[in-house]
Amino acid sequence: MNHVTTDLIEALVQKQDIQEVFRQHLESAVNQLLKNELTAFLDYEPYDRKGFNSGNSRNGTYPRSIKTEYGELNIDIPRDR
Repeated sequence: MNHVTTDLIEALVQKQDIQEVFRQHLESAVNQLLKNELTAFLDYEPYDRKGFNSGNSRNGTYPRSIKTEYGELNIDIPRDR
């Protein structure tokens, strides 16, 4: 079983809101996807010496909220410069 399945089973056993479990995993997945997209765009991993003085680097994140059918997602949009 994977982490999502384990969390769903725990939520069902404890009679918690399953939509909240989906929302948390969706939020986590979107945040990770955005981080991976920036890594692919910059062509180097975070803290990698390859990106030092390359002219384009990571520059923090800014928060955004996205409304979905599972609830509001708090997304951290990564920035580059």
